[in-house]
Amino acid sequence: MEEAELCFPQLLNASCKRPTEHQAESVFISVLLSCISLLTAVLNLLVIVSISHFRQLHTPTNLLLLSLAVSDFLVGLLLMPIRIILIESCWVWGNVLCGVFQYVSYIITSSSVGNMVLISVDRYVAIHDPLTYSTKVTHERVRVCVCVCWACSVSYNGSILHDFLMHPDAYNSCYGECVAVINYVTGAVDVVLTFIGPITVIIVLYMRVFVVAVSQARAMRSQIVSLQGSICVVSQKSERKAAKTLGVVVVVFLVCFCPYFYPSLAGEDTSPSTTAAFSVFGVWLLYCNSCMNPVIYAYFYPWFRKSIRLIVTLQILKPGSCDANMLQ
Repeated sequence: MEEAELCFPQLLNASCKRPTEHQAESVFISVLLSCISLLTAVLNLLVIVSISHFRQLHTPTNLLLLSLAVSDFLVGLLLMPIRIILIESCWVWGNVLCGVFQYVSYIITSSSVGNMVLISVDRYVAIHDPLTYSTKVTHERVRVCVCVCWACSVSYNGSILHDFLMHPDAYNSCYGECVAVINYVTGAVDVVLTFIGPITVIIVLYMRVFVVAVSQARAMRSQIVSLQGSICVVSQKSERKAAKTLGVVVVVFLVCFCPYFYPSLAGEDTSPSTTAAFSVFGVWLLYCNSCMNPVIYAYFYPWFRKSIRLIVTLQILKPGSCDANMLQ
């Protein structure tokens, strides 16, 4: 029985123990997390197919949404299933793949944050300077920004995980474990660059977007007296919608990222002993942000709802479907 509870029975004194949970509870957790993984992958795949297939959706803003959807799709397709396996079992794929998995997971999650920042910048420019938006934000510049975002994510995470990648088994307390440890200094830098900095940029830009939208609505209301009543209603709805979108973006980001970065915010090393109570919950809440992103950034667009109907009914397989009018 004791050997059956070990990840590697042949390494009796060095093997980790398998996770022990009640079977009913274990099945429920696995099913729930599998549904979240599937939903994350499907929602983001719908965004990817929609923007890639329909020519009318090939806009600079949608290229940013496409990049965000790709990173979030990889979370649902790769990271979540492996995390589900680790909850129920041990790491049996060796030290090299352990390092690759941790490195890829850091790249994907940080690139998702970078794409969110790029989207907030795009919306700010579109609202703040609409007359020159088309000349400032072009397809070529957006492609460059997306490539830089992913390249920075690769190089940045490679630097903070350098010691771990050189010795991926150095922080494992036993065989069957895959742990990446970041010390306090590196964790402090990471929390500033991937949490405090991005959320500050997002809040500031969206607040300015909200202020500009409100001022434009009030200017229209003051200039057209004959339609004052209807414009008042429209502007109030616009203000509420802008405030609601801003609130959803900021609150969801904070709720999903705060538990994950709690050890760094509290001044602790991100080791198993200091994050035991937050590791699984924090990581999965962070991953759930990838499930919410397509809802926040794409679902509220009318073209996304229309593209879903065309995809589900297989109308995208018809000749010429890529030229369909998606903006009506």
